[in-house]
Amino acid sequence: MQPLLRISYSVCMANNGSSTEKGFHVFATQAANWVGTKWAFLIALLSILIWIVTGPYFHYSDTWQLIINTGTTVITFLVVFLIQNTQNRDARAIHLKLDEIIKSIDKAQNEMIDIEHLSDAELQRLTEKYQKVRAEYEARGPRDTGEPE
Repeated sequence: MQPLLRISYSVCMANNGSSTEKGFHVFATQAANWVGTKWAFLIALLSILIWIVTGPYFHYSDTWQLIINTGTTVITFLVVFLIQNTQNRDARAIHLKLDEIIKSIDKAQNEMIDIEHLSDAELQRLTEKYQKVRAEYEARGPRDTGEPE
């Protein structure tokens, strides 16, 4: 049932943007979902088995080898872009959800909102800041959780 939810979500999300963006969004999401299925794996496995079995018939020629090399290269090249597109959208949505959670918590530090757009140097400074916070916490000693050890 989950794949139907993904497709429905994809179709709903495609209502925003130009028709080209809508079409690519729907296509990329559905294609990325499909290439992760057992059926896609079985088709790829069957293709390779057929290629191996036809080796003796074609005398393991250069053309026979070129067919599998070209096919797998083209498919890999295209699938990388589809998966990257899907991961970029997912990461953007996760960042926005986390930003909303940070914004809604009174004690949260709002400086953490939208940090994915900071430079590497700025991210390193934040990392060092929180490593110091962790070191200070550990220096205070073990917390009493009330549970027996």
